[in-house]
Order: sequence, then structure tokens, then C-alpha cells
Amino acid sequence: MAGHSHAKNIMHRKGKSDAVRSKVFSKLAREITVAAKLGMPDPAFNSRLRLAVNNARALSMPRDNIERAIKKAMGGETDTYEEIRYEGFGPGGVGILVEVLTDNRNRTAANVRTVFAKNGGNMGETGSVSFMFDRLGEIRYPASAGSEDAIMEAAIEAGAEDVESDADGHVILTAFESLNEVVEALTTALGDPKSTAIIWRPKSETPVTGDAVATLMKLIDSLDDDDDVQNVWANYDISDEDMAKLAG
Repeated sequence: MAGHSHAKNIMHRKGKSDAVRSKVFSKLAREITVAAKLGMPDPAFNSRLRLAVNNARALSMPRDNIERAIKKAMGGETDTYEEIRYEGFGPGGVGILVEVLTDNRNRTAANVRTVFAKNGGNMGETGSVSFMFDRLGEIRYPASAGSEDAIMEAAIEAGAEDVESDADGHVILTAFESLNEVVEALTTALGDPKSTAIIWRPKSETPVTGDAVATLMKLIDSLDDDDDVQNVWANYDISDEDMAKLAG
């Protein structure tokens, strides 16, 4: 789930059972291990690893788990993983991007296709959905980090593209290629961010109402539950009322 709903997705995950929380940690650990294997095992010298570790900390992953995932890469205990992005459509024509890390392309493709088919969706060709999104770097700070004006000034100085502030905090957006440089500049000015991520932000959103809401959420949850799936992004717009009905 994503676009403006990425934060909702994090809260949704946190509200699930301990078993699902463990699965989330497993996915974070896989990303950390792959990042450490592909580059230096020190986050200070490996921007991808630094991002993965920051994301793990944002979701309260224990330090021991993070260190164990890095040591696994250093010990040569990892399989060879491919990074693949699948694209498809959900109920109501919602565009969905699925990012995976897999050691078996055929297995993962079959699983993802089956989930789409069983939940009112269908797979699309490469490029059929991604053009509906912008790939951006996202940096989050709590509201206590500073006033809207202070955050905006720091973000401009750091080379960010946009800032969105509300009572919950500040979201700073930047070109994904510049994420680490902007994070470093903001850390100097404002302290450590709450979280950092590379996101797919929808250029526009597709309204979803009624029965389609439950079907779409089941599709997204089913994709997210697959062990090979790292992230699911979608360009839906669901009202608070419909989300409340679903939760109830």
C-alpha cells in the first residue's frame, strides 16, 4: 500500500499479530542482508544498507536482529536474490506495484499472478502501471522537530523538493537519487529522522468505494503476506468512513 497511504500501511502492519510482525522483521532482515552483501557491511559506507537499517529501526526492529542480518551477509550464508517489480491492477482499476526479492523467479511470478487473479485483479505488462507513479525519497520527522517554516528552510537548504507538514509531523520529499545526501544534510540540521524510504508516490489517485474496498484490501494484504514481497504500492483513494467500516 502506498502513495499517501504508506503511513497507513505501517500502522496497519503494527496493528497485526506478533506472527505477522515477525514476518515484517524477516522481510526487513532480508533487505539488510542483501544490501550488506552487495556493498560494504558498514552502513556508513553503504547507502542502501543505511537506508535498510533506518527503515528497520523505524519499525522498531531489535538491534540484535539488524546486526545478525548484517553478519549473515558477511558470513556468506545468503542465497542469490533477484530484485523484480511486478505491475498490475486491482478492483476499480487501481494501479499496483509489487517489489520482490526472490531466489526463484518462476515461483514468485506464479504466486503473485495467483494472488491478483483470486482477488479481483490482473497482472499487467512492465510499464503499464509505473508511469502512474513518481519514484521519490521520503524523509519523515516528528512534529517536535521544528515548526513548518523551520523544516521548510532546512529542507530547501538540503536540496529537497517538497515538504508536507501537519499535526502528525513533517514529510520531506526529494529525488530518490539524492535521498542519502539530503538525509545527511537534514540530520546535521535537525537530528536523526524518524524514517527514510524510497517510495512510489501516485501522480493521481483512484477512488474506491463500497464492496471494492474489502476486495482491494484483501488483494494488498495477500500480496504483502507473500514471503518474497518486500513492498506493495497502490494509487487508491479510500475515505476514512470506508476504512473505518473495514476495520470494524
